[in-house]
Amino acid sequence: MISRHRLRAWIAVLGLLALSGCSRDMHDLETYVAEIKARQSRQIEPIPQVRQYESYVYMAGSRPDPFIRPEPVRAAAVGVGPRPDISRPREPLEEFPLDALRMIGVIDFSGRRVAMVRAPDGVIHRVGKGNHMGQNYGEIRTIEEGQIELNELIPDGFGGWIRRPAILALTP
Repeated sequence: MISRHRLRAWIAVLGLLALSGCSRDMHDLETYVAEIKARQSRQIEPIPQVRQYESYVYMAGSRPDPFIRPEPVRAAAVGVGPRPDISRPREPLEEFPLDALRMIGVIDFSGRRVAMVRAPDGVIHRVGKGNHMGQNYGEIRTIEEGQIELNELIPDGFGGWIRRPAILALTP
């Protein structure tokens, strides 16, 4: 066994060794601190001031209620006004847009005037007053020497339909 005197001696030696590590030259640390202190400081922006909350008192008067969803404005009630006849059989020229069709001539058959119209597929069709053509439910109203006048039905965006005049002119 180690005597008490030897144990105390070893502890004293270890303590001196530990303290000797602290007595080193601290020149490099002092240089680093001096370098940091010598750096140019930047101006730090101040913290923005929080504005005081201003309450708003809502006075209805003529203003709309902000908690009720407004009803969409409708030009006409649904079900009122012109509507396309979906139940009638579609005619061959209703397959094509009106601007793709070409009027090529007019023929009078025993007092009845008919127009000759060329479809984009090259087929020539004979049409008269009351026939339909174009993709917007266009119905032929009159056939003149240089043009076909028709009325188209187009959606108004509110669930109804609008009648719009259109013309298919004779192409030379």
